[in-house]
Amino acid sequence: MRVIAGFHKGRQLEAVPGKTARPTSDKVKEAAFQIMGPFFEQGACLDLFAGSGALGIEALSRGMEKGIFVDEHPKAIHTIQDNIRTLKLEDSTEVFRTDSFRALNAVAKRELQFDLILLDPPYKKVNYGGLLESIEQLLKENGMIYCEHNASEQLPVEIDNLYVMKQETYNDTTGITIYKRL
Repeated sequence: MRVIAGFHKGRQLEAVPGKTARPTSDKVKEAAFQIMGPFFEQGACLDLFAGSGALGIEALSRGMEKGIFVDEHPKAIHTIQDNIRTLKLEDSTEVFRTDSFRALNAVAKRELQFDLILLDPPYKKVNYGGLLESIEQLLKENGMIYCEHNASEQLPVEIDNLYVMKQETYNDTTGITIYKRL
């Protein structure tokens, strides 16, 4: 697992030990970031269900200036912190060990908004409709939401001010849906 492009291009990232996390393949990560925009000019991202933090770190490497990483598993939090430390990203990141809905409530209380929200939960364990509705107000105008999901799952086509920018299936198990806020 590595950073695909940007300032940290080619740097290796540590994976979460064990079988609880399913890392996003380099091929899927590269394709997704080409769709969302290969590079960013500043901005903030939220990486929910962060696992190793690879998606959020990729966004930071490509120009995001702030990243918040959330996962509820201790091994994932330890891995995220190690990856952030290795790449010297401590000043531009925050890491929280909590479940996604508590994190979303905390972020809303802080009145934070994001240019990019990354969702890569365990397959078939999350109600995407409810999750997308609860995060829409945290997204800046023209902001994007990246959803990685099981290829057999059908995500909603429209939710309030969100529309599907791209839906793609990459193999028998991996699908992505990218939303943009109007």
